[in-house]
Amino acid sequence: MAMPRPTAAQLAYGSCTVIFSTFAMLLLSQTSSGAGIAVIAVAALALGLLVAMTVPLPQKRPAGVEQPAPPEPLRASVPAPAPEPVRERAAS
Repeated sequence: MAMPRPTAAQLAYGSCTVIFSTFAMLLLSQTSSGAGIAVIAVAALALGLLVAMTVPLPQKRPAGVEQPAPPEPLRASVPAPAPEPVRERAAS
C-alpha cells in the first residue's frame, strides 16, 4: 500500500506550527543550553507532525455514485401581454 502524499494544507499547517511553537517555547523557557534547544526543536517537530496529520484529508467520491441533479430554478408565471391591434398607415 502506497503512502499518500501530504496536501498543501498539511504542509502549511505543519510548517507554521513548527516555526511558531519553536519561537514560543524558546521565548518562554529562556534556555541557552544546547540540550534545551534540542529538546525544544524535537518537541516542536513532533507537534508540527501531529498537527499536519490531523488536518482532514479531502474525501474521494465512490466511482459508482452519481451526484443528484441540482433543483430546477423556480420560474414565476407571468401572463403574456395581450396583442395590440395592427394599425395601418394612411396612404398619402
